[in-house]
Amino acid sequence: MEGALAVKTVIIVVMVAHCGAVPTASPTQEELTKAQDYLSQFFSDVGVSAPNSVLRSSLDSFEDTLRKMQEFFGLEVTGKLDSNTVEVMARPRCGFTDVTRYAHFDGRPKWEKTVVTYRITDYTPDLSQSDVDANIAKALQLYSDVIPLDFKQINSGTADIMIMFKSRDHGDFAPFDGEGGVLAHAFSPGEGNGGDTHFDEDENWTQTSAGANLFLVAAHEFGHALGLAHSQVQTALMYPTYQYVTTEDYKLPDDDREGIQAIYGARATSDQPTAKPDPDAQPGPEPEPTSEPPPDRCSRDLIFDAATSIQGNLYFFKAGHFWRRSSSWDGISTKKIQSVWPGISKVDAAYEYKRGNVIFFEGDHYWGIRGKTVQPGYPKPLRDFGFPSSVTKVDAAVHVSFVGRTLLFVGNKYWSYNERRGRMDGGYPKFIHRALPGIGHRVDAVFENRGNLYFSYGSRQTEYNYQRRRALRTLLNYRWMDCN
Repeated sequence: MEGALAVKTVIIVVMVAHCGAVPTASPTQEELTKAQDYLSQFFSDVGVSAPNSVLRSSLDSFEDTLRKMQEFFGLEVTGKLDSNTVEVMARPRCGFTDVTRYAHFDGRPKWEKTVVTYRITDYTPDLSQSDVDANIAKALQLYSDVIPLDFKQINSGTADIMIMFKSRDHGDFAPFDGEGGVLAHAFSPGEGNGGDTHFDEDENWTQTSAGANLFLVAAHEFGHALGLAHSQVQTALMYPTYQYVTTEDYKLPDDDREGIQAIYGARATSDQPTAKPDPDAQPGPEPEPTSEPPPDRCSRDLIFDAATSIQGNLYFFKAGHFWRRSSSWDGISTKKIQSVWPGISKVDAAYEYKRGNVIFFEGDHYWGIRGKTVQPGYPKPLRDFGFPSSVTKVDAAVHVSFVGRTLLFVGNKYWSYNERRGRMDGGYPKFIHRALPGIGHRVDAVFENRGNLYFSYGSRQTEYNYQRRRALRTLLNYRWMDCN
């Protein structure tokens, strides 16, 4: 594999002991052999000899490497094969170890692009496909939140990161070992297998503390797929052993953030200070107007910025344009947003709460629309809608007419807005995956059609019965675009 460091990394379920060592009277030959194999595989580039050798140099090599291993795991450093060391060695573990704090693979391989594609070729039956998609996307977003790298899911062809759930021998010369051992492994960035991430199908994949939590395992493995090796900081995501932590509002720990930003740099944020204007500066020439073509509505990878019904027709927004699907079915029309609603260049979320009365969200403000007219007094800041100051963008919105509430999605949570009273309902925000089971953790766009809600994240969407809180089926966004 050219351009990539073909290091297989795996992750395991284990709690490391941090207590005094209990010496063993006399390690058995089997224990010595296993220890030799363990140290050769995980803590030595050239291998180590067991201390039953008559060569003093071999004994020194074994003891020195054993001390390295004991120090790494926080055990008492004795250089002897004591009971705690034997216990840790006997547990299933990761296939790669490294030094203190964050670490990178030799040569520091990285993705030399700004958008990295990924594709899931084989799903696990333990979770719905939409849940798998959501957890994989959420794990990747940990990194895209802090580095200038974006991830795009594709559904055909070869992606940069190919993802699969397989058991035992699965074609990469690193067979899995059944339930309870190796959970997953990944390759560092590069051509060929570079970045590919494999999960052991024999494990019980979950979204909870039971079994193997897919989000946490995937987040660790994607660290390797982006160029991170292991950290010795026990609270780091890239620590070589797996321990469950709550996944609600989980952010990349500092050690991992510093490590990944050392490779790719930090993502620019909107709250960074900007330069003060120079009062003496002369105005430059006006920029030439550009006319960007509309996005390809028939792409299988189509992702909506927003979607809503307006007076019985469906509107889908993307990159400064929108597609209108007529209720009378006279085809799909495409227009620039500003050509219909001047002053609005992009729509992040939209909903219709009365026929012809629409709210558009754009960044940290929102607009009141009546037909093709922006209502007086707009735009208004999001705080006027009832959001806390921490909310700077609304991801999606939909009005549920039979309960008179509007659902407003921000990150992995959502609010409920009472249209009649003009205020947010109490008890919100709530976590999406808990209150609306079956649609995952995040929403890009949502709309109502013929009694069902359609929640989109990435290129996929879930048809949803809101009254029963039940997912009905999974679709691709482009299916609404009248494509063959």
